[in-house]
Amino acid sequence: MLLTTAIDYTNGSPHIGHAYEKVLADVIARYQRLRGRPVYFLTGVDQHGQKVEQTAAKEGVSPEEYVEKVTTRFTALWEKIGVHYDGWAATTDQRHKSCVQAILTDLKEKGQLYKKAYNGFYSVRQEQFLTDRDRDAEGNFGPEWGEVVEIQEENWYFKLSEHTAWLQAFLEKNDVILPQFRKAELMNALTRNGGIDLCISRPKERLRWGIEFPFDPDYVTYVWFDALINYISFAGYGDSDLTLPNFSETWNDVVHIIGKDIMVPAHGIYWYCMLHAMGFSDAQMPTLLVHGWWNIRGEKMSKTLGNVVDPDQLADTFGVDALRYYLTRDITTGKDSDFDVERLVMLFNTELANELGNLCNRALNMSQRFTDGVLNCHEPLEAEDLVLQQSLVDSLALYRDAMDQYDVAKGLEALNRHVVNCNIYAERMKPWEMNKNLEKKSRVATVLYHLAESVAHCAVMLSPVLPDAAAKLAAQLNLPDLLSRRLDDLSWGLLKNGHVIEQPQPVFPRIVPAAPKDA
Repeated sequence: MLLTTAIDYTNGSPHIGHAYEKVLADVIARYQRLRGRPVYFLTGVDQHGQKVEQTAAKEGVSPEEYVEKVTTRFTALWEKIGVHYDGWAATTDQRHKSCVQAILTDLKEKGQLYKKAYNGFYSVRQEQFLTDRDRDAEGNFGPEWGEVVEIQEENWYFKLSEHTAWLQAFLEKNDVILPQFRKAELMNALTRNGGIDLCISRPKERLRWGIEFPFDPDYVTYVWFDALINYISFAGYGDSDLTLPNFSETWNDVVHIIGKDIMVPAHGIYWYCMLHAMGFSDAQMPTLLVHGWWNIRGEKMSKTLGNVVDPDQLADTFGVDALRYYLTRDITTGKDSDFDVERLVMLFNTELANELGNLCNRALNMSQRFTDGVLNCHEPLEAEDLVLQQSLVDSLALYRDAMDQYDVAKGLEALNRHVVNCNIYAERMKPWEMNKNLEKKSRVATVLYHLAESVAHCAVMLSPVLPDAAAKLAAQLNLPDLLSRRLDDLSWGLLKNGHVIEQPQPVFPRIVPAAPKDA
């Protein structure tokens, strides 16, 4: 499986949306490996374009210096919050430049590129030419386009319109847009914009910071045409460089994780048509997993409004586990969600510190106190034991179904359901009271065994989202190979009779919000 995220544009700092997308991809990659599937996780940075060139000039540095500085911010954050990727794409990399230029040459030889003069309007913010279809009902270009200027110049064009009929038919027959409701948006956009070819160059007299056209050195490549190619250039396309993966093996079961704002037209129209023009078959077309936005009280985060949330600061304040858990628990993949720091604290304290933390305390601390850390399950089992075992079977099935559909929030909900059932079981069994009766020592051991066994399974299910916390639980359970198991290999009985656990330590300490400054 090739799993990619949209590469981050290096004209600013990483925000909560960037962090969510990367954590989501990291969780999916870890889960797929838990399922026993090979994964190549590719992410990176988009470093070209007019805005980068302009910002670098304002700061008095070269574009190279500017993008290097910004890229460091991104890579440092991904390392900090535990995003482990296999491949890193940087569009200034010579391997990428060579791939883009080879594709441009190939498309020109196939008659897919042509040059013509154009007189029209251009969005500086979006770095794209506009048409009358981009005007609002009053005939104006809306604020989403930013500064719009009129330009007259000659450029190179890709015959996008020759591939839109194919794309329409392909999308009608294939479910490659997830979630499904996003497909209708793409089909509507394709109907509106299908007959327009794509301008893929910028004259050097206006922009120099880009990949030069191999057959016309007076031009550089349009940033979106350049950036999209990273998905194949760093997956080994057309390259025998041993530092890149084998493309025929990597380009298999491909999923691009992108935000809803770049599905149309870039990924949903441009990219599919580019791949088709390059000769990719229908079976080789990637799936687009389209996620929503994190908003603030219903409004999109933006620097202009001053409501951008800094994930680096959140990790420092609340911890990486709290941040990763919140980002994947409080948003349904594909839909928008309102960022709420109080919910971040509440979810961590309720579902992890209270529920799962309480289960771990009961299972492991009580085992140390009541059975000297030795776990044993004595027969015959009682009805409550069998109900708890069935709860685990049901939760595992729900978890698997949700995670297979990339619905991490629902997967965590399934995990939490079993944790709640474990705590209900503990309250009913009351091993802390039974332990006072010497005749019930055997029953106490069985109850604690069931709780500890559940902790082991929960650690595996939690591992894609909170790998460090899961590893701590595995260590306390004295199961060093626990997290190397495949999900389908899990079954009741991970802990054998006579198994000895280690001394437990709290894994999910409660978050205590800081007191008001005037308190």
